[in-house]
Amino acid sequence: MSSINLIESKGVLRNNWNAEVEDYVIGCEWADEGNILLVGNVAGGVSALEGETGNILWHKSKTHDGNLLAISVNPNGKLFATSGQDGCILIRETAGGAVIETIQLEKGWVEHLEWSQDGISLAASISKNVHVFDYKGQEKWRSEQHSSTISALAWSRNDELATACYGKVAFHDVIRNKIKQSLEWKGSLISMELSADGDIVACGSQDNTVHFWRRSTGKDSMMSGYPGKPRNLAFNSSGKLLATGGSEIITVWSFENNGPEGTTPGQLECHESFVSMLSFAPHGNRLASGARDGSIAIWGLMSDGHGGSIGTSRMSDHVSSIAWKKDSKVIAAGNAKGQIVSWKVKT
Repeated sequence: MSSINLIESKGVLRNNWNAEVEDYVIGCEWADEGNILLVGNVAGGVSALEGETGNILWHKSKTHDGNLLAISVNPNGKLFATSGQDGCILIRETAGGAVIETIQLEKGWVEHLEWSQDGISLAASISKNVHVFDYKGQEKWRSEQHSSTISALAWSRNDELATACYGKVAFHDVIRNKIKQSLEWKGSLISMELSADGDIVACGSQDNTVHFWRRSTGKDSMMSGYPGKPRNLAFNSSGKLLATGGSEIITVWSFENNGPEGTTPGQLECHESFVSMLSFAPHGNRLASGARDGSIAIWGLMSDGHGGSIGTSRMSDHVSSIAWKKDSKVIAAGNAKGQIVSWKVKT
């Protein structure tokens, strides 16, 4: 445990515990039914923190030769994977952190990892290529080379993987080894989120816009006017609300009825610097946000995307990761100084 000093948490947020790891937190995720918080830091360290107290259960240093780039917890909560600048993927047990499989790819950075919803497949991107492995580390599928470096990937179904790169989003059938759908737009896509039903695809773009498609119709639209690059996007559990960063103000678009075209989005204001993290609660319309100045906020939203802050707190530096427990009653966040903080969220 550390002696991190927090400002008073207000509203629905109640200080729970705090801890520290070696370096900049690149990801934190709950595992083992919320009993463990797994934390990866840029220096290559991986830590397991006890969910109730924040006490360190185990820690592994320098797990990769170079920086750690991604961490992803299997939906079963018993396994997780990490990847790094060494072109290596490690599949580990949550309890104890033992490595059960080592996957060595070609030379390069493995920047993105994502488990399928059923926990059977693990997708990983390295430069212009994507590989899919089973949980035992056996390769099941690999893509043809993309036209540019892959900027994001996400499972739309257990057999269908979406990838984003310059100029398009592609949906790959990893069983039949074919591209099921390509959604094209001339521009550099830097982030991607899918709605819960997989029909809506939203991407942040290098030109300070958010582009989205409806897969069912192929229709696309663009949201402009962002002061910065909207790297942070989040859909709520129903897929009807899309929260976007790219500013100190969070813009929330509603896909209810015929929206968001022709509607006025919600504008959420309380952060004084650019938003760095967005995450909806697993249930309902509560949104957690973090900013570059360390501020944390919880928002209560209506179905039209409008709402207000219902809880605030602050960390000491840039918020780099936020994770909700499945019951939506606890959140944890990591920052650029290696600090981890947990709050209880009142219902």
